[in-house]
Amino acid sequence: MTSLVVLAVDDEPPALDELAYLLNADGRVAHVHRAGDATEALRVLRDTEVDAVFLDIRMPGLDGMELARILRRFARPPAIVFVTAYDDGAVDAFDLGVTDYVRKPVRAERLGESLRRVAGTRPVPAAVPAQPADEPAIPVELAGTTRMLPRSSVRWVEAQGDYARLHTADASHLVRVSLATLAERWADAGFVRIHRSYLVQIRLIAELRLTNSGYVVSVDGIELPVSRRHTRELKDRLIRAAKHDWTR
Repeated sequence: MTSLVVLAVDDEPPALDELAYLLNADGRVAHVHRAGDATEALRVLRDTEVDAVFLDIRMPGLDGMELARILRRFARPPAIVFVTAYDDGAVDAFDLGVTDYVRKPVRAERLGESLRRVAGTRPVPAAVPAQPADEPAIPVELAGTTRMLPRSSVRWVEAQGDYARLHTADASHLVRVSLATLAERWADAGFVRIHRSYLVQIRLIAELRLTNSGYVVSVDGIELPVSRRHTRELKDRLIRAAKHDWTR
């Protein structure tokens, strides 16, 4: 049986009581520390090592996002699970590499899924080779539940106003973030802007082809337009990628 030590942080006493109650009720949790704000949480963490911090985002003073950034700089950072009534912090949470993003009101089943993920991030015994860290993931809504979608499963991204639609091999997910923001944050992961409305994982481009209406790329058999302003850069990127593969 997993024995997790966790810290629950929320500035609203009823919400903190409910969160602590649900955490204590799970057999994987050995002890729950509580804090009413980020400052108190840091005092607890100064004296106590915990496996995970279940953290509200909107709090007075130092908010949950700022506290999470501090926690990521710890020598042995705890897993972070955001517990919030809002979804507008999902992309920033993704950038911080959080373990999960749970929407209020919290259900015991959903919290149990978070604890399962937390248990999966705990270090393995020294005699067993350490596993690589979980890859970056982004929170998406699926049938009323927030799931963590691995970035590597995203094939291409389509702009939809202030939102972006992430296309995987078998589904798509709408997230509240602009295409420009993802283009900047995902550039180092191989995503390239091909059009004002499209962002593509460059390693998945099967071909770049000229048609009567301009250039298009093919990804998973789907043709996506390439704007004139992005054509030269895309060609150069594809050539550099190909040369890299040849000379490896």
